[in-house]
Amino acid sequence: MTTTAHLCDDPKSVYLAACPCRDMLDLLANKWSALALGALEEGPQRFGALRARLQGVSPKVLTQTLRRLEEHGLVHREIYPEVPPRVEYSLTPLGEDACRPLAHLRTWVEENIERFPASR
Repeated sequence: MTTTAHLCDDPKSVYLAACPCRDMLDLLANKWSALALGALEEGPQRFGALRARLQGVSPKVLTQTLRRLEEHGLVHREIYPEVPPRVEYSLTPLGEDACRPLAHLRTWVEENIERFPASR
């Protein structure tokens, strides 16, 4: 088993209180972030399509989530100069990279949901 104890001296160790990695970990571990990134794996989408896909998310929370993902370079927001204006969200290369482990996590949860005591 690999240990991460040696990383505690590394300024990028997520175990350090002041580690800048913690903000990114917090963002990616957020349910709506993980689901929004997964939905965008299917290609660029407008806000309404994302909201329909992510059942249960409020417009306010989805807006906040997309803004944070954009601020952290995971999502690109494209505004088309049309009347009315059209906005599409898509993954950046960094967002595509983040989707790989998140897809594995979503699959693992779906395959193991019956094993969790709260789901019985």
